[in-house]
Amino acid sequence: MLSLIMFIIFMIPMCFLMNNFWMVQLMLILLSFLFMMKISNFYLWMSISYFMGMDLLSFGLILLSLWICWLMIMASSSINQFNYSKKFFLLNVVMMLLMLVMSFSSMNLFYFYLFFEASLIPTLFLIIGWGYQPERLQAGMYLLFYTLLASLPMLVGIFYLYYDNSSLNFMLLNKVYQNYLLYLVLIFAFLVKMPMFLTHLWLPKAHVEAPVSGSMILAGIMLKLGGYGLLRVFNMLMLLGMKLNFIWISISLVGGFLVSLICLRQIDLKSLIAYSSVAHMGIVLAGLLTLTYWGMSGSYTLMIAHGLCSSGLFCLANISYERMSSRSLLINKGMMNLMPSMCLWWFLLSSSNMAAPPSLNLLGEVSLLNSIVSWSWISMIMLMLISFFSAAYSLYLYSYSQHGKLYSGTYSSFNGYLREYLLLMFHWLPLNFLIIKSEMCMLWL
Repeated sequence: MLSLIMFIIFMIPMCFLMNNFWMVQLMLILLSFLFMMKISNFYLWMSISYFMGMDLLSFGLILLSLWICWLMIMASSSINQFNYSKKFFLLNVVMMLLMLVMSFSSMNLFYFYLFFEASLIPTLFLIIGWGYQPERLQAGMYLLFYTLLASLPMLVGIFYLYYDNSSLNFMLLNKVYQNYLLYLVLIFAFLVKMPMFLTHLWLPKAHVEAPVSGSMILAGIMLKLGGYGLLRVFNMLMLLGMKLNFIWISISLVGGFLVSLICLRQIDLKSLIAYSSVAHMGIVLAGLLTLTYWGMSGSYTLMIAHGLCSSGLFCLANISYERMSSRSLLINKGMMNLMPSMCLWWFLLSSSNMAAPPSLNLLGEVSLLNSIVSWSWISMIMLMLISFFSAAYSLYLYSYSQHGKLYSGTYSSFNGYLREYLLLMFHWLPLNFLIIKSEMCMLWL
């Protein structure tokens, strides 16, 4: 594990020396596969140093970070035309990877907070530096202020924990608190990061203005930092959680349904996929806050699944955007006539998005439905609506973009590069084959 961090640090100066994307990609692929071999089900905890360690919860999210980061570079080959910014782009991705790996492997709550916030800076650079429209500045500010404003009270809460415990190590923070203000400040930063409905407004704006790599890292990893943080702090807030979590679960379930309806009236491809992320994260949050074994392991499974599925859909939206120079569904209709082989990938990833078997999304959603219904049978009404409309907007996305009459302004297009098919395949294969190794998602508790 320490060798992984050292290797990523070593890659930072290499970004300036290697002027092509392929070498960095190869190094990250190698790193991903080597890291994949590191874990064994027998090693439930691996200590690296006094403030760093890794369990199965961290392992899945670190591996996802490595995987998404090399796919980001693969998806961003159009940056090749801007030679002046290529090295800075690679540096940005590697720095972001380092921050994410450090966040997920921190055993100390303050270090986790530090790297959690530091990972915002490369994301902000991606949106402002490589975004498409002038509105990217506003989207960057939204992202920064929403997350920072919610995180600063958490810092005060962390200082209070240190004053009370004389330690911030996750292993030593086993005291159960009944302080309402501490409960609020510790979880609010993570609720905004997830994002919970009502605090989600920064996400669609950031996704729409971000380049494909920015959307991939936001959907794939950044939203998972919130869920990971909640899983880590709730062992201190268990008693208050059982009293007050019904508030957040209710907001998440009602919000998931409302956002699913919002998805059905979107005409921007990226905006639709971004809102679908909010709906999925609503179910993840509701399941996690039930504080049951099924809920926590199901939320972890769906976080991994959503990271791969949503990232793949953003890649597809970008492939259409590069051909048509528009993200509008009105212009991107009838793409089956123009790119017939891409139609299959649209179908596969859209069906995974609606939790069709054998995707990992299905395993996660079944676990979450089990936990939420066992928490309260009344929630079944909202869950039925969310599940139905989840299928509805996934089919809407697929059918409106692939079927229909081709836009009259289209004159010619190229079906697809090998790089694009590989990119989509590397999203879809782990998403559908990880269900064979599903016990990995259930062992960490």
